[in-house]
Parts: sequence; C-alpha cells; structure tokens
Amino acid sequence: MAENASLRKGLSSTLDKAARVAVDGHVQNNQVLGIGSGSTIVHAVHRLAERVQQENLNVICVPTSFQARQLILQNGLILSDLDRHPELDVAIDGADEVDSDLNLIKGGGGCLTQEKIVAGYAKCFIVIADYRKDSKNLGERWKKGIPIEVIPMAYVPVTRALEKKFGGVAELRMAVSKAGPVVTDNGNFILDWKFDMVHKWKDVNTTIKMIPGVVETGLFINMAEAVYFGMEDGSVRMRERPSH
Repeated sequence: MAENASLRKGLSSTLDKAARVAVDGHVQNNQVLGIGSGSTIVHAVHRLAERVQQENLNVICVPTSFQARQLILQNGLILSDLDRHPELDVAIDGADEVDSDLNLIKGGGGCLTQEKIVAGYAKCFIVIADYRKDSKNLGERWKKGIPIEVIPMAYVPVTRALEKKFGGVAELRMAVSKAGPVVTDNGNFILDWKFDMVHKWKDVNTTIKMIPGVVETGLFINMAEAVYFGMEDGSVRMRERPSH
C-alpha cells in the first residue's frame, strides 16, 4: 500500500511538471482553450488558473465532459461551449496510450466523443501523459482495448461486426458503482475492443466509423501536435508528431 501511495505521489509530481511545461509553452492571452477529461488534466487546469491569476490572462475554456466543466468552474475560469466558440486555439488533454507516430488511444474515462470533437476543432492539440503511456505500437502497454462509443440498440451487431472484421474481442463496458453498463455523457454505451495484432490504425479507424451504430472511436490518428511526457526521474520529455 505504501509503495502504491509513493508511486501515485511520484506520478502526480511528474504529471504536474509536464502540465506546467505544456500550459506555459502553448497558452497565451486571448485564447479559447479546449479542456480535456480525466485525472491528468487536473494538473493543467491548476496551472492555467495560476497563470490567469498571476498574469491576468483572458482565456475562455470549452469542456469535453461534465467533469471538465466542473473543473473549469471550480478553478474560477471562464466557461463556454462550441456554439459560442466553434474554433479553438489549443486543446489540452491526456491519453491512455501514445505510439511512436503520436497516434493515441483515448476514452478510458468514457469521454472519447466530446474529446475528439474538441480536439478536432482546435488549431493545436497537445497531450500530457506519464512515461507509462509511451509505446512503440498501440496495445503494448494499454491492455483494456480501444473504446468505441455506440448507440445502445446497436451494441450487439456492432460487437459482432468488429470481431468479424478485425478479430479480437469487443466487450460492453460495465459500470462499477451501478448495475448495468457505463452510459456516456451522450447517453450511449461503450465497447472496449481488445485487438490481437498491430493494425494500420488510420484504415481501421475509418472502417470502424462506417459500421452502423458506431458514434466514435477512441483512436486519435494524426491529431496530436505534441505530447509532454512526465518521466520517471522527474524530467519532462516533449515529442512532436513526425512530419511524414
């Protein structure tokens, strides 16, 4: 238990440093920012709130989830939405896994659709992650599968189509503190597709999105401009997307 607590404290510290470097490097005055979801983004929002106080920055924040919305409000930042601000300057988020080309798996927290919408309408999308999320190929470290948001009535045929086209196993994500499946902020279900080989992810992503009943995938292909990794030794390593 003490070892786990020590690891959590170390990860929190290294993520905090990565978040500071990322926010300081990309956030400027008079910007509209996309705010991601999950535990990692808490560090970025805290740094953002610090800079707003210290530098009197004027920034507007668009959330990717109910959790992100609450985080923005709790830190005294200006809340908006894509209706009022359909184009964002920078989106900041975490990731469940990052490959050597900066392709991502996201959606472990269930907010993949809103996260992809916000990232997709930002001029620049940056990611904060700890060293454990860095892989050569997707699936090396993240073993919980690729999240796929589906319309509830279609989850069984979508499951069958996924397994038939690509192999592996697709499982309906079940809630922990309630009976039944996880329900997203959009009222949909999530399938976690546990694949059994390395794929051409751009092609796979496109094919999955064409399956009737699929809303969105947790594959973020060619979207991240840069990833800031909090390293085990406390340093921060930034990696930009390859130009090819």
